[in-house]
Amino acid sequence: MFARRDGVPHWPLHLVLTTFTVLTLYPILWVVSIALSGKQSLAISMLPEVPTFMDRVRAITPWPETVSFSNFVSVMRDQPFGQWMLNSAVIAAGTTVVGVFLACTAAYAFSRFKFPGQRAGLMAFLVSQMFPGTLMLIPLYIIMVQWLGLGNSRFGLMIAYATTSIPFSVWMLKGYFDTIPKELEEAAVMEGASVGKIFWTIILPLAKPAVAVTALFSFMTAWNEFVLAATFMDQESMYTAPVGLKFFVGGFSQQWGYFAAGSIIVSVPVVILFLFLQKYLVSGLTAGSVKG
Repeated sequence: MFARRDGVPHWPLHLVLTTFTVLTLYPILWVVSIALSGKQSLAISMLPEVPTFMDRVRAITPWPETVSFSNFVSVMRDQPFGQWMLNSAVIAAGTTVVGVFLACTAAYAFSRFKFPGQRAGLMAFLVSQMFPGTLMLIPLYIIMVQWLGLGNSRFGLMIAYATTSIPFSVWMLKGYFDTIPKELEEAAVMEGASVGKIFWTIILPLAKPAVAVTALFSFMTAWNEFVLAATFMDQESMYTAPVGLKFFVGGFSQQWGYFAAGSIIVSVPVVILFLFLQKYLVSGLTAGSVKG
């Protein structure tokens, strides 16, 4: 672990990495501690009038005095959090399917075909990523709610999320499609394969790493988004999980235990999806597929 390379010890690097890892995990451990405390207060442990060194250590240690899962049970049983999670799951899944499909087809067209407006289209996608998302809030509200009547609609939120995620996804997928040798497609054309068959049977299987990253990005964009969901949805039964979490901590209630428990529950699907897709997050699958 602390081996030397060219006479330079590794322990300073390990020390720095360990320090930053602890600093990163410390707030997360406090969220877990609050969720497991069974209370709604942020005060996990109180210092005595004359605290000792161990009392101070216990006060900053992110672990509750008693472990209880009551906050998790209450959030899922006594609160409409399950419905909010279902709304988020449906919207995120729909956004992922629509976003990945449109991004893959558009990126393949930009990568392989020459047509009028190709460069302008790519530049338009790039420019759209230079502005903050809140800049599109009012135009999207006018279009989705007032013109199309898609307020309080899961479908409307899917369209809005897919619209915001597609430009980045197209650029990322185009860059990956550019690395796939064209000789593979030329050989398939000589065998009589159509463009559609080449795309579905050759290009997409080779582009699994990029498609996996695109799917993860689209899912996380829809799953974690708050501003658009809070603007479009004004019925409690249509809230998404991030919007629902906001109501646990407001001006008239401070339910930090429910908030922490709900935050952990919301993070679980993203972790599971990442663990499922991590085997595809490997580049270079096409290396050596065509001999030069």
